[in-house]
Amino acid sequence: MSTSQASPPGSSVDKPAGRIRQKNEEAILGAAAEEFARYGFKGTSMSAIALRAGLPKANLHYYFNSKLGLYVEVMRHILELWDSAFDELTVDDDPAQALAGYIRIKMEFSRRQPQASKIFAMEVISGCECLNEHFSQDYRDWFRGRAAVFEAWIAAGKMDPVDPAHLIFLIWSSTQHYADFSDQINRVMDHKRMTRDDFAHATDNLIHIILKGCGLQPPAPVR
Repeated sequence: MSTSQASPPGSSVDKPAGRIRQKNEEAILGAAAEEFARYGFKGTSMSAIALRAGLPKANLHYYFNSKLGLYVEVMRHILELWDSAFDELTVDDDPAQALAGYIRIKMEFSRRQPQASKIFAMEVISGCECLNEHFSQDYRDWFRGRAAVFEAWIAAGKMDPVDPAHLIFLIWSSTQHYADFSDQINRVMDHKRMTRDDFAHATDNLIHIILKGCGLQPPAPVR
């Protein structure tokens, strides 16, 4: 699943300079995610990020003037990807289809971008200081809007009366577990890494467990 979005015709990204800038920024964000996930904020240097990105260090400072600014941008990018998958949720959606689809998207993020999830987890565990601005009133309003959809489904008798906030927390934690604790999972399951089939099996089980807990019939597995 691609997380990139097409740019409108005539935008700066369509121009050679715009495409180069986008390519370099994506390379920097990807390299930064790898370094921050491996060594944390304090243990990561701009030089190491530049080396991993295959760019001169001066180029890094052209796009991001500080390590902190780059770190915050990496996390902002992660959260935008996660949250955008939940933005279109409406009361008219079928709860089982909507929840199953969201769980699949979140698990695909964990499969494709495990380092991003690990960075976010480390930041939250350390106190979330760099995300204070992100978790503003606007974000809390967005979260309440998502919870309100669940409340509408419950009021309409479409699903069992569960606490929407804790249901969302459960989905977030269970799907991100497969990225954040991948080393533990691989050791317990006695394999080097989770394959695409392993993720598909885990996803189907999460959907079954979570939807059944909400009084919903899980849709047929996607293959």
